[in-house]
Amino acid sequence: MVTEKTIPGFGGSGGRRGSDPGPMQEVRRRFGFLRSRWIKIFVVLLILFLATFNSMFTYVEPNEFGIKIVRIGAGRGVQEEPFGPGYHFVPAGLQTMETLPRDIQVLELTSSSGTASSAARTIRAAHIQTSDGFFVDVDVSVLYHIEDPYLVFTTIGPGRLYEDNGIIPKAEPALKEALGELTTEDFYNSPLRVSQTEEARLRLNRELENKGIVVDQVLIRYFHYSQEIQDNIEEKKLKDQLVFKNIAEGKAAEAEAVLKRVIQEGEMRVAVKLSEGEAYVTERLAERDLYVRQRRAEADLLIQLAEARRTELRNEALQGLGSDRMVGLKLAEALYGLDVIVLPSDGENGVNPLDVPRLLELFEVRSAQGGEVQ
Repeated sequence: MVTEKTIPGFGGSGGRRGSDPGPMQEVRRRFGFLRSRWIKIFVVLLILFLATFNSMFTYVEPNEFGIKIVRIGAGRGVQEEPFGPGYHFVPAGLQTMETLPRDIQVLELTSSSGTASSAARTIRAAHIQTSDGFFVDVDVSVLYHIEDPYLVFTTIGPGRLYEDNGIIPKAEPALKEALGELTTEDFYNSPLRVSQTEEARLRLNRELENKGIVVDQVLIRYFHYSQEIQDNIEEKKLKDQLVFKNIAEGKAAEAEAVLKRVIQEGEMRVAVKLSEGEAYVTERLAERDLYVRQRRAEADLLIQLAEARRTELRNEALQGLGSDRMVGLKLAEALYGLDVIVLPSDGENGVNPLDVPRLLELFEVRSAQGGEVQ
């Protein structure tokens, strides 16, 4: 059997548990108070540290120049060397840090602010009077950067004054001087327009070089004429295009005539060359036939001479020793194939087959000494 016992420090009178706080609850109560107190002290110290840090250090962004101004102490005034990105020691009350942008800045001169970049400074479009007395509104983007922040700060001022007192007062006059040399129609001439835009950039740089600002690009985005001038320009352009079209068609006709003449000359030359080739072939064939006939005639002559010589040699051979016997043999060959021959056996011309000398005499066979065979 398990009986309930009273644990010292946890039980009270009457044997009931948890009626009074024990040692563990006391420890939690004391240390919980200490923990909350240390947290409060840490938070207070952190706030004091941050306040002191912020009053003693200033952060310069990566796209900024830092310009330190010493108000109290040695080297009072604006420090010539700019500070780069990061935290810099700037005690409050003794020094201050001003910033200027390091990256490319954009000034938009435009009649349509909705087309400009949200990061750009926007003013009205440049109102240019052309050299022929008309007016045109030009949308221009001026891209520039701060080259010497100390010079900008000391000659123009802090903050955004480099825009209000630096680039803006100089932009439109430089554009008017450079683009005012163009006529109304010259704005449609891209190379000439770009050339005058470059002239405007050079004028701006000459105006701003002693203030530490450099203009990188001057870009014309659009230009606006009055409707009447626009209609006149378009009408003149159409007439010019018609003139150019007629000139181009005339040149095309001349070129086509030249082409036809060249083709005809080429065809004639080809025909002449073909005729020359055919004549050459005919001449070579005639030469070949002549050569063949000459060689064939020579060969025939040689054959005929050889045949005549053979006949001559044969005749000579037949007239030599034994020729009479050959004649007799040939005559005897005439008798081949005869089954019956009737010859007289008596009289002067009688034939006695047993009389061999008579037969030889009859066949005119001679002896080896040239006489008759006995």
